[in-house]
Amino acid sequence: MGVIRQYGDPVLRTPAGEVKDFDEELGREIARMSQLMIDARGVGLAAPQIGALRRLLVYRLGEEGPTRALVNPTITWSSDETEVDQEGCLSIGELLMDVPRAVSVTVEARDADGSPVTVDAHDYEARVLQHEIDHLDGILILDRTPRDQRKEALRALRERPE
Repeated sequence: MGVIRQYGDPVLRTPAGEVKDFDEELGREIARMSQLMIDARGVGLAAPQIGALRRLLVYRLGEEGPTRALVNPTITWSSDETEVDQEGCLSIGELLMDVPRAVSVTVEARDADGSPVTVDAHDYEARVLQHEIDHLDGILILDRTPRDQRKEALRALRERPE
């Protein structure tokens, strides 16, 4: 469970199932995912990226920021206003792509103990949450980027050394 799955792995295209047990194992999984995200210098990590098809994500804003876990997150509202910005992904390597995202979102989820939480996210935090929730639905940034850039990215991914 310590390896981040890379583009081409079918698990990245598989929708994740709901987490039902809020137990010590979930806490350990959150801790492992958090450490893996920090070690990889990422800002977010979804459970499918480590091969676990569970609706679980961790994220942090800034290198010194606290890590937050969201279990069974769902976007319940998104702003009509969108913004295009570059995104990378730990499952796609060094590639950056232009991705349109809602500027603000509301996410309903559970914390590690199963208590309900609501996150009203804006700007960068909203972008991170949309990216990670996409992973839970089997969606990658390649699916959201403009067609010409997607073609270039796919070519680069095919040519990268294994």
